[in-house]
Amino acid sequence: MAEPLSVLEPVTADPILDEGDHDRMAHIVLEGFHAKDDNFISAGPSVVEGMVMGTPVKALCGKEWVPGKNPSRYGLCPTCKEIAESLGWEIPSA
Repeated sequence: MAEPLSVLEPVTADPILDEGDHDRMAHIVLEGFHAKDDNFISAGPSVVEGMVMGTPVKALCGKEWVPGKNPSRYGLCPTCKEIAESLGWEIPSA
């Protein structure tokens, strides 16, 4: 007689992340902003600087890394997305 099938748990909208998952996601990096007087204020190294100079950048979610992979190959970090949306930023669709 065959074993009964297990009931699968429903898939949730929010993925459960393990330690290595942030390496397999695209992140949002705030490179700076324009002040009221229109002067640009840097918030840290840009992604381009990180790629060219090997300088670590910091994502909205707090992840720090040296960029080097094509982010379009990965899904967007849900924490970065949530933070950006809470700030009223428009997230472009893939």
